[in-house]
Amino acid sequence: MRAWLRSRPLHDRLSLLVTGAVATAVLLVSAGAWVSVRAIQQNKISAELLADARTIAENPWQWLEAQGARPDPGDKEIGPCWQVLDRSGVVVGGSAVRLPVTATAVAIATAGQPETREQITIGPGEYLMLTVPIEGGGAVQVGVDPSPDERVLTMFAVLLAVGCAVGIAGAAVLGRTVARAGLAPVDRLTDAVEDVAVSMDLTRPIEVSGNDEIARLGRSVNAMLTAIHAARQAQRALVEDAGHELRTPLTSIRTNVELLIAVERQPDLAYRLPPEERVKLLDDLDAQVRELATLTTELVELSREEASRETIEQVEYAEVVTAAINRVRIRAPGLTFDTDLTPVTVLGRPGELERMVVNVLDNAAKWSPPGGTVTTRLCAGVLTVADNGPGIADEDLPHVFDRFYRATAARSMPGSGLGLAIVAQTATQHGGGVTAGPNHPCGTVVTVRLPGAQAPR
Repeated sequence: MRAWLRSRPLHDRLSLLVTGAVATAVLLVSAGAWVSVRAIQQNKISAELLADARTIAENPWQWLEAQGARPDPGDKEIGPCWQVLDRSGVVVGGSAVRLPVTATAVAIATAGQPETREQITIGPGEYLMLTVPIEGGGAVQVGVDPSPDERVLTMFAVLLAVGCAVGIAGAAVLGRTVARAGLAPVDRLTDAVEDVAVSMDLTRPIEVSGNDEIARLGRSVNAMLTAIHAARQAQRALVEDAGHELRTPLTSIRTNVELLIAVERQPDLAYRLPPEERVKLLDDLDAQVRELATLTTELVELSREEASRETIEQVEYAEVVTAAINRVRIRAPGLTFDTDLTPVTVLGRPGELERMVVNVLDNAAKWSPPGGTVTTRLCAGVLTVADNGPGIADEDLPHVFDRFYRATAARSMPGSGLGLAIVAQTATQHGGGVTAGPNHPCGTVVTVRLPGAQAPR
């Protein structure tokens, strides 16, 4: 049943839900009404039997003399079946219809036991008989035929069944109407989303009106489309910028390689390329290959998918910074690294955090003068790296963390313009941020803040 329901459209399931709810309510109300009427009728019959029996038991001999007629017009009318038993349980009189004297009735007449109700058979019909004791001995039996009341209950049940059938049929029609009206906004939203999927136009938002759940869903879809459009634009910008940045080293490498090939193919021209020029050419080619390798590595770092990333764990931040300083110290000889690290534990990915710190330190080492000092401080999860280089111009400061952005003074130096962009991306992915500012009297200070820093246990 569940599999069948899941295979049906939402309109059908909602219609069945409404129909089932209304049908359940109608059946419960009808059953409750029938049970209530039945209980009322049974209580009415029992009350009438008890009233008739007690009326006769108050003065049975007067009723026997009248043989079922009322001795006083003001007295209550007695049912058609009644009789009086003497102290020995023998019938001494009553109505024309005789009631069976059961063992229970004899016990009540002779021993004065409490009143008792019994189901008896008189001819083809079933009767309800009540036997009550008479003060001083004897008993009164009163019987009533419940079949008229049962026929009324049967007719009432038939009417309720017809009403339930009509109500359930109406609920089915109403459920279908409610499903179509209620899901109309969903259909419009579905059509709009399918149109976007076909046209691939992420700039056209879906029309949303109202403040209900469907409107909220529409606004969420628009927000998702905006995010997808922004991601697509960022990806396109990354590809375009990467193509532009890759073109320069590739062109230089191609030119140098073509020159070397031409020299090797024509030995008579070898004398035209002095040894020092050849060495310079090879050095330039090596530098371009290194730059291309660095650029490729950083592009892969920027475009890394979530599935291929490290798992998040508790990381000793000071150990990560120490490892990064040791790496940068090897490739930046002649510089002094002044460090003051307070142990602290953060939640993150160790490899990415080390890559982030290495990029910050590489940037500081690149701009530090020979014999300069790179100062590194870590306190409460806030990392600051300062150099005493020329600093960053005010007009370049807002763009230092943009992808492929290189200041005018940096274009003559090695680098791809992605190092600080990776720093900003890693800090953001770890829930933090990075800023850059001047270091007085000269140089630059880069500050990386990671949230949720905790003191080590």
